[in-house]
Order: sequence, then C-alpha cells, then structure tokens
Amino acid sequence: MSWQGFAILSAVFAALTAILGKLGVAHLNSNMATLIRTGVILLVTAAIISLRAEWQRPSGGNWVGWTCLIASGVATGLSWLCYFRALQLGPVSLVAPVDKLSVALVMLAGWLVLGEPFTLKGALGGGLIVLGSLILLL
Repeated sequence: MSWQGFAILSAVFAALTAILGKLGVAHLNSNMATLIRTGVILLVTAAIISLRAEWQRPSGGNWVGWTCLIASGVATGLSWLCYFRALQLGPVSLVAPVDKLSVALVMLAGWLVLGEPFTLKGALGGGLIVLGSLILLL
C-alpha cells in the first residue's frame, strides 16, 4: 500500500479515536483513560510485530535517533493526555479539528527544520487548516 493509503487509514482511525475516546472519557478520569489506551496500543503493536515476525534486537542507530524516539514518545504521551482531557471538557466536533492544528505545525517544521520543499499548494492547505481551527476557536 502507498503512503497515501496509509495516511487515509490513519485519518479514519483518528476519527474513530476521537469518537470512541469521547465516549470513553464520559465517566472515567481522562488520565486513566490515556493509560488504558496506551496499554491497548502496546498490546496491539506487540501482536502485529509478532504476527509479522518483525521482532529485532535494537542495535545500531545513534544517540540522536534514540533521543528523538524517546522525545517523540514523551510528546505523544503529553499530546494524548491533553487530547483526552480536552475531549472530556469539550465537544468532539470542536476538539478533534483544533487538535489537527498539529498538521499545520508539522508542515511548518518540515519546511523550516527538515528543509522540505515549500510549495504554494502546501502553504495554502496549511493556511486553510489554521483558518479553520481559528474559526472554531472563536
């Protein structure tokens, strides 16, 4: 499958995450809900790696790569904690789209930090995401 196919599946699963997460935090502390979700993700990922025989000893790489993966894990955890708390406090129809401001932030970082090509199409798409989120926040 192409990256586009996986990206579309990611969007579908993210939508399910928002709806099911909103229902899940209705009567449960949002931090506890995040812990449960994280445990499930660990089990599902371990099952997929086992079924595909992809277990490997983590060797090689460098300290920068490891540091970035660890920092990414911390950022993911903090994002999830904030996301579930926002879902607990606000309507999913507003929380999820505002959360997608991350898309525009990633585009900006891709251009400025990673040196990815800046395009008019990308700038327009990112700008519309920001505009849509601002409209929902006001």
